[in-house]
Amino acid sequence: MYGLALFDLDGTLTDPKEGITRAVRHALNAFGIKPASLDELTGFIGPPLREALRARYGFSPEDTERAVAGFREYFTARGMFENKVYPGIPRMLERLASRGVRMAVATSKPMVYAQKIVAHFGLDGFFSIVAGCELDGRRSRKGEVIRFAMEAVGPARPLPAVMVGDREHDIIGAAEAGMDGIGVTWGDGTLRELERAGAAAVADTPEALFGLIAG
Repeated sequence: MYGLALFDLDGTLTDPKEGITRAVRHALNAFGIKPASLDELTGFIGPPLREALRARYGFSPEDTERAVAGFREYFTARGMFENKVYPGIPRMLERLASRGVRMAVATSKPMVYAQKIVAHFGLDGFFSIVAGCELDGRRSRKGEVIRFAMEAVGPARPLPAVMVGDREHDIIGAAEAGMDGIGVTWGDGTLRELERAGAAAVADTPEALFGLIAG
């Protein structure tokens, strides 16, 4: 059993595919890049945006910031709520809370967006904190976000703690912060990616995830 569970947001609690991929497409249009479909852009779900843009398109620092601004133009106006909670997530959170498990969100998404999304879906009451990066890119590595969330929960935080997410960044960040990482397969990562990153366990459903956290 774990006393504290930290959850990734995109691909773990909610399915943000439509909003994120549309926002990325909007940003790329300014560079004359025309993706054939939104499915080509699902790799942007999960990793820090700046990191993903540089890796995928080799953008300079200046072009990266220009693309981030284009992304936010769409995301703030529309894309933030082109999103949906995965089936079974609210019930799983209710059950964990009833078992006394404390919970937090640790996402690479800017914290100001993450807090609005979690509140929009009525999930904010489950979490001690919704932690993310800053708009200027500070604290974008998942390990940094996890440590920030742990500090915010406070010295009385229950242990052991676990990080739950759908991508390798979540599992690697958990290891950097000295805790287990549990992968989930309903997001955008793959079982192979999660296992290769060193996931302590992998859940295929929210019900199975409840069992892995609460015993």
